[in-house]
Amino acid sequence: MPRYVDGYVIPIKKTRLAFYRRMARKAGKVWKDHGALGYMESVGDDLKVSFALPFPKLAKVRSGETVLFSFIIYRSRKHRDQVNARVMKDPRLDAMMDPKAMPFDAKRMAYGGFSVMVDL
Repeated sequence: MPRYVDGYVIPIKKTRLAFYRRMARKAGKVWKDHGALGYMESVGDDLKVSFALPFPKLAKVRSGETVLFSFIIYRSRKHRDQVNARVMKDPRLDAMMDPKAMPFDAKRMAYGGFSVMVDL
């Protein structure tokens, strides 16, 4: 079954993780309510790698920060577009969408949509 994934990497202050977790739980519920197949938010745990570009370097992590790696799963790109259109109209997200209330630096967020190539 083809799938589509929105993925993102976010640098965040470690002191803001609890706040972000609460926000992500609410956001995840909204995405799932509107049809997303899966919603996952992951906090960096083993980020000291020497064989590739480490996520902290990619995200320009500063002292006291870590990295979140997150993704949302959909049936297809068309399904993603439909779900996201409904999500963006959902009033439950209004308070979370205020740029001043974001618990991370959105200018250093990396984001993209991906067609799934292998799904085992």
